[in-house]
Amino acid sequence: MTTTDTALAAPAGSAPPLSPARTLATAARVLRQLAHDPRTVVLLLLVPVVLITLLRYVFDGSPRTFDSIGASLLGIFPLITMFLVTSIATLRERTSGTLERLLAMPLGKGDLIAGYALAFGAVAVLQSALATGLSVWALGLDVMGSPWLLLLVALLDALLGTALGLFVSAFAASEFQAVQFMPAVIFPQLLLCGLFVPRDRMAPFLEAVSDVLPMSYAVDGMNEVLRHADVTGAFVRDVLIVAGSALLVLGLGAATLRRRTV
Repeated sequence: MTTTDTALAAPAGSAPPLSPARTLATAARVLRQLAHDPRTVVLLLLVPVVLITLLRYVFDGSPRTFDSIGASLLGIFPLITMFLVTSIATLRERTSGTLERLLAMPLGKGDLIAGYALAFGAVAVLQSALATGLSVWALGLDVMGSPWLLLLVALLDALLGTALGLFVSAFAASEFQAVQFMPAVIFPQLLLCGLFVPRDRMAPFLEAVSDVLPMSYAVDGMNEVLRHADVTGAFVRDVLIVAGSALLVLGLGAATLRRRTV
């Protein structure tokens, strides 16, 4: 029995509801699975970089357009890619019976959700660092604020995408169905986040809807860094809303976990 298996199989009576050892063991297992799936690694790490680079040269003659759109997309791309990968990876564990076997062990729902969030969060750090570093230092994205603040928002957006992916995987019976949730969960946020039209210029009803969508605050946070050299109150609000939304959805994801696989 490996160290990871030993941690997962610790006696239930002596283990706390949320055990760091079991959480780390779960995260290590997920990272090992990702390491053996090169296509997923490429999707997570290289696709955002390629898309940002492509966007830069699409607007090669209009650098100001790239500055205004590029910062927003640094928050949107991590959310979308982490949503796709997490929803499909979690669904595989549900349909293969792995999730049911894990929950039959002394492994709490909190350990499982925290382990997934930790594993994908580690990948999100690398993904966000690559995309942000490339945009600022190689592609010439001009921001007034600190690039570290861009990285912070990008990381929180990736964690939000992870949380949304964990949540929607409970309602899909196949990988195709998991992908079908993207138009329902991601596209409305993409259209209403202010990327295409400023939110205050939308119809009042649409502006009200955008006010409750977390991606709107992700884009707002990126724009605050783009336009202000110092940390503003609006930036702090945006970061707290995105982080709070991620924690809320993670809690909902834990509530959808069940021992019987559908």
